[in-house]
Amino acid sequence: MPFSFFHLLCYITIIFAEVDAVNEGASKSKSKLRLFVFGDSYVDTGNWRKSIGSSWKEPYGVTFPGKPSGRFSDGRVLTDYIASYLGIRTPIAYKWRKEVKRSNLEYGMNFAYGGTGVLDTLANQPNMTTQIDFFQRLVEQKVYGKQDLNNSVALVSVAGNDYATYLARSTHNLQKLGDFTKKIMDQLEINIDRIRGLGVKRIAVTLIEPMGCIPLQAASSSYSNCTQALNLGSKFHNQMLNQSLQNLNAKDNSTVFITLDLYDAFFSALNKFTTHAPGSLGLKPCCEGKEMGKYYCGSVDESGAKLYTICENPNLSFFWDTLHPSQNGWHSIFSSLRSSLHKLTT
Repeated sequence: MPFSFFHLLCYITIIFAEVDAVNEGASKSKSKLRLFVFGDSYVDTGNWRKSIGSSWKEPYGVTFPGKPSGRFSDGRVLTDYIASYLGIRTPIAYKWRKEVKRSNLEYGMNFAYGGTGVLDTLANQPNMTTQIDFFQRLVEQKVYGKQDLNNSVALVSVAGNDYATYLARSTHNLQKLGDFTKKIMDQLEINIDRIRGLGVKRIAVTLIEPMGCIPLQAASSSYSNCTQALNLGSKFHNQMLNQSLQNLNAKDNSTVFITLDLYDAFFSALNKFTTHAPGSLGLKPCCEGKEMGKYYCGSVDESGAKLYTICENPNLSFFWDTLHPSQNGWHSIFSSLRSSLHKLTT
């Protein structure tokens, strides 16, 4: 579909909304908030090694910053929008902490690694427990002191890869998914309580997205429907997570732990996007391999020829690849989450 005036108007609206998010958070910047991030590719901003990470290959980063930046999207991800809301720069990825000036550490740090989970996953990268180990080491080394931690927020977005790993193992089935969810929850409780013990004053934990709506799962219906069985699994996970966070807050009658409802935000954003943006791709990803299951977004042959296709206008996509939202998708999700974000600073 040709780029129309309507599409230009949508694009301008997105730009101004992003500026509003920065301005909204700017009033909070005097408190010198630090943002510490733990989790997976939904919040990773560059921790994978460049030599092996698909997030460092074209066409990732084509929308922002115009080249691969280690984000699993064409542009910004959830971390970027949360940081802008808080009135700070996106915190530096842990991997690059020694490559920048000390002043670049004052906004916090991102310990998230794409592909990881609460438990070990198919990705040979640091799981959440190890990510917290990295954070604890920096606290012990006085990189972040008590005053820094007193003005800190943690963002935790994790668990989707735990389920992907579970389902990829042939010995597992959906009938035993509830037992696996409990195993995840037991470890997740330990992990986030440990973050609190290290001095972080407010911890936002995302509920899991509707796993059945991820393009990898929706592909079997030609991207027309979500897989409801997996969405039920997401709902069960979220019910247990909500209860766990309530129990942790009840320990000392606090409100340290808050939820960011990615499940409802995904559906709300998808519905608004497909309703108000003619020509949108819906559940279909903007970037995908030419042969499903064999090639992926960013795949090339020995001569460097592209083995993937990319949509004409990423701003009309909600999903960038078969697993991750586009920048436009994340912006829409962030907008749906905005009513909950005030709890981060109150």
